[in-house]
Amino acid sequence: MPRRRKGRKRVDIVKMENESNLQVTFSKRRVGLFKKASELCTLCGAEIAIVVFSPGKANKVYSFDHPSVELLVDRFLGRDLPPPNNEGRHNHLLMNHRNVVLRELNKEVMNIEEILQMEKSRGDSILEITRRANGGWWEFLKQDVEKKAQ
Repeated sequence: MPRRRKGRKRVDIVKMENESNLQVTFSKRRVGLFKKASELCTLCGAEIAIVVFSPGKANKVYSFDHPSVELLVDRFLGRDLPPPNNEGRHNHLLMNHRNVVLRELNKEVMNIEEILQMEKSRGDSILEITRRANGGWWEFLKQDVEKKAQ
């Protein structure tokens, strides 16, 4: 009898009734959100504000901000603030990091090119030595194979 597969089931989104399960799920998702936001700020230089309210009776407020929630909310609401510039207090760290990485990559490329040139010159010198040797090493190998065949 062929095996029946259920496949993916549609799951309805419903509020969790058990408050302890709700708190655990919220904590895990909050930590994941804040971690991802931190990665975006570090890797991309993004300016992010996240504000979440905990479920349940306590209803605590948690936030993640870079550089600050107030600055980003004011900018979002269109209040008269100067636009962000690339010379801001956090962007210089990002630019310095990128410059260091570029310098390291350039050094690595230069070292690899130097090694490549050395290997090319080594190969050329080996070819020159074999050409100078009475017809090259392949002639000796060819003669050796012919002797063994007889």
